[in-house]
Amino acid sequence: MKLPEGYVLKRFIMREDRMERVISRMAYEVAERNKGVSDLCVIGIKRRGDVLAGRLVEKFKEIEGEDVPLGSLDITLYRDDLSLLEEQPVVQRTEIRCPVTNRKILLVDDVIFTGRTVRAALDAITDFGRPRLIQLAVLIDRGHRELPIHPDYVGRTVPTSIQEDVLVLLKEVDGEDAVVLAGREG
Repeated sequence: MKLPEGYVLKRFIMREDRMERVISRMAYEVAERNKGVSDLCVIGIKRRGDVLAGRLVEKFKEIEGEDVPLGSLDITLYRDDLSLLEEQPVVQRTEIRCPVTNRKILLVDDVIFTGRTVRAALDAITDFGRPRLIQLAVLIDRGHRELPIHPDYVGRTVPTSIQEDVLVLLKEVDGEDAVVLAGREG
């Protein structure tokens, strides 16, 4: 396993087989709570939330037999710390393939921490219209919220310290599936 530069592995939280089961469980929970998926539009926050959103959409096809619209959202310009960043941020493409107004939106991210990424995503989504409701699904909830944001669907809750990081590695981005608890070197 290759971690990003500057990180050391503390422990594995999930490996590929467990991640697959957790995503399946979350898909069933979403379908159950929404009485199906027919009015759902799934939007993943780039860079890993969009990959997880795609996996959920595949699961919906398996369990409900329906194609659910899938979109990806870049929240770079909506961040509240944009002026604090040292480097110029790279803006990626946002693709939302369904009308947002009066739809149920399932917003997907890999890890929820402070809640600031989700707040930025909510601002971005409302620029596309006014959804009937927005639900939040995250693979990992690590606590330490700074904003009153709580996910509707959680793969796993992992208590962490502020100094620790939860890294979600995905085949599509990193070449392998794993969730690890990591610390910074030094």
